[in-house]
This record gives sequence, structure tokens and C-alpha cells, in this order.
Amino acid sequence: MYVKIHDIVPYERNARHNASAVPVVADSIKEFGLRGTIGLESRERPVIVWGHTRVEACRSLGWDEIPDSKIEYCDDLTDEQIKAFRIADNKTGEVATWNKSMLREEVRSLKDFDMSRFGLDFKSKRLDYGHERLRTDDAYNLRLVARSDCGRDGMPRMKRCMARPADMIGFNYAKSTPEADKAGRCCHFFIDDYQFERVWARPAAYLECLRGFDCVLTPDFSLYLDMPDAMQRWNRYRSQALGHWWQEQGLRVVPTLSWAQRRSFLFTFDGVPRRSTVAVSTVGVKGDEGALAVWREGMAEAMSRLEPARVLLYGGDIGFDFGACEVVEYKGGGFRGRQGRQQRVERR
Repeated sequence: MYVKIHDIVPYERNARHNASAVPVVADSIKEFGLRGTIGLESRERPVIVWGHTRVEACRSLGWDEIPDSKIEYCDDLTDEQIKAFRIADNKTGEVATWNKSMLREEVRSLKDFDMSRFGLDFKSKRLDYGHERLRTDDAYNLRLVARSDCGRDGMPRMKRCMARPADMIGFNYAKSTPEADKAGRCCHFFIDDYQFERVWARPAAYLECLRGFDCVLTPDFSLYLDMPDAMQRWNRYRSQALGHWWQEQGLRVVPTLSWAQRRSFLFTFDGVPRRSTVAVSTVGVKGDEGALAVWREGMAEAMSRLEPARVLLYGGDIGFDFGACEVVEYKGGGFRGRQGRQQRVERR
């Protein structure tokens, strides 16, 4: 059974201004169907008690009738109760507030829905809680990666990637390298941090520049041994965050492995996919027994924990036994690196 819309009577003294909400509710009905109900005084007197906006939204969509299952009647209420309920129903909806951080994460996790249609535009400068929060979001790249993009360990997750580029080119040459010369090559960040901090500060500005490469390594933000643990974790987070976002934008991204002292193993491999191609550098390790010991210990931990299918080794072999894992070597040369020889190291 259905109730004709032209038989439904709006309450003439409705104090609620609903006109601006009608298009938004109409979009919701188009997307999800009519999920809420409409309250009428009685079958004999079909004056709206609640649901003025729903009725107008249905009318704007060209509906002629509403299923009877979506209509509720208030025959059990007195006239005074109905009048009081009209006001209370609208007013109580204003009492609840939002946990705005949680709301933002929920909205960001909806990859297939444009929630701005329902008044949830987190890029708008007209947000009621102020544009200053958005400036902070941009400083931390929260529009790119939020809590919902991270695993239980707190690190942004990356997808498994298989790549074997013919050559590596440093990021500091990425913009000056002709697009034709990027084909089959990889962009690496095995250079001083100051030369690529800009990619964190303005990630969108370098996206198209990186897109021409066969693959891109995640930035190798430094994990110096004398850094506080929190700073080391932050640099690992930034590397994973950019890698996650680049993958979301369609780039082929290989995670770069980095670590410091043993306690950094608690977080430094979090978010890195198992049985994937990974990249690592030996630059600065040769000739330093202390650095070599730290590198060997961390690489052994990575091999055990991640079981990589392939290692892109920048800087040359230092005698580490990779077992049966495929290793592709790239000799560091200046900032660019030179085309490396490929070798498969068999487990002894």
C-alpha cells in the first residue's frame, strides 16, 4: 500500500527551516533509498508530525507516493503531545555533537562515496570548526593519510609490489630527466634528506614528475643512531605514508628499508608488505665496522620478518648472504647511480 504525496499535509506552523536540506536528503534517498520514516497525525488527518524534509525530498525526486511501511501514525498521542513532540523531535537532534576526528576518519575510509554531497566536505574552507584545523591537516598530510589507512601497528600499509628496474635515478634529477628517459628506470631517495624534504612538504607538486618512472622507492628519511626513538619512528611513518599515498595515486612503489639500533626493529618494518620487492642501500656502510654491524643485523631481521621476494641493492655488495632471495645490484655513482648488474644469489 502507498500514501499519495499530494494527500500529505505539511504542518503550517512548522518552525523548522528545511529548504536547504532538501537537496542533500534527496541525494541520500537516491543513494541509499528512503530509510527513515514519516510521522503523520492520523490516517484521517495526514498532517506531518516529523519528516517534512523527507516528504519534500521525495517530491523533488518526482515521487507520487510513499510506501505505507514508511509511514507512522500518532493516533495514541493527544493534540498537545503531538505539538510538543514536533518541537522536541527537531530540537533533540541538535543536542548531540560530533567527535570530529573520528568522523573525519570514517568519511576518509569511504573510498567509493562522495560524502560532500551530504554536507561532509573536509576540503571546504567553510567548515564550522575552522579553516585553521585544515592548515594543520596539510602540515601533517592528514588529507593524504589518516588513521584509517594504518594497520594496528600505527604505520600506513603498503601493498605488495614486484619490480626490477634497469637503472636508478636520484630524486634530485627527477624533474630534469626527460620523460622518455624515465621508462624502465626507478627513482630513488638514497641522497641527503634536505634534497627531498620538499616531497613531504608538497607531495602533490611532485606526483606527475614521479609518474613517468617504472617504479618509485619510498623516501629514505634518515634514522641516525643518535636520533630520539620518536623521531626515528616519525621518519619511518613519513616514508610509509608517502608510499601508501603514491600507491593510491597509481604509482608502482617499492618500500625502502631502513633501521637504526636494535630497538628500532620494534617499528621500522611495520607496514612493509611481506614477500614483496624491497630496496636497501649500502652507501656509507663500507669501511665503517660499526655501521656495517648495524646494517647486517637489521638486514637479517628484515629478511626473517619480511621474507622479501627480491632486494634492490643500491651501492653494491658487502658480502651479506641473502640466501635464495633474488638480488639486483645497482652501483652508486654520483647522485644518479649507474645501470646495475642483476644476479640471483642462491642459498648456500
